[in-house]
Amino acid sequence: MKKVIFNKFDKRLLSTFPIEQFPGNIVVVQTESEADEAVNTLLSEPILGVDTETRPSFKKGVASNHVALLQVSTHQTCFLFRLNKIGMPPSVIRFLEDKEVLKVGLSWHDDLIGLKKRMAFTPGYFVDLQDMVSDLGVEDMSLQKLYANFFHKKINKRQQLTNWEKNTLDDKQQMYAALDAWACIHLYEEMMRLKKSGDYELVKVIETKEEPNTEDDEDV
Repeated sequence: MKKVIFNKFDKRLLSTFPIEQFPGNIVVVQTESEADEAVNTLLSEPILGVDTETRPSFKKGVASNHVALLQVSTHQTCFLFRLNKIGMPPSVIRFLEDKEVLKVGLSWHDDLIGLKKRMAFTPGYFVDLQDMVSDLGVEDMSLQKLYANFFHKKINKRQQLTNWEKNTLDDKQQMYAALDAWACIHLYEEMMRLKKSGDYELVKVIETKEEPNTEDDEDV
């Protein structure tokens, strides 16, 4: 039986899905020596998921804050680089400029802009899922909708607007950050599988006006 995916996913179905959880280990990187070790480990992997977090600014007219967190995940482990504590050491720049290891993000073009505000660099080998989904006929661009569409699981976005510069990230923040990066690997591999096999059916949805959703914020 072919996998059914939708060109546009109805967000109202999210409440019927189980919540996805990051299944691996989390390593918080808070020193340059830890960053050196983490980057060496990560660049030995064949594929990585990436994402960033920034402390939100709620004051009108106030410039956005610098990227506080860089998340990089393998299939089993996610490293959380606390850039607000360590800045952009040479090892992080080496990671961002690496041209050998595939790194997958979502809305990564925007993340790169934020990272470059910390320090200039030449981006290496990155793939943005938003550049891939149209090949399958999918029009959604948010991680939450894409993950629900492909896996029928919900990514909870409640931690998105929390303070990513606090002295210690709590367990919920760590799990949220790790899941977003790990999910990019999961989505990439499934999209590639479907593109190569053709083992899917695209259902085009007639759009109806969505009810406001105040539970979660989407990253678009």
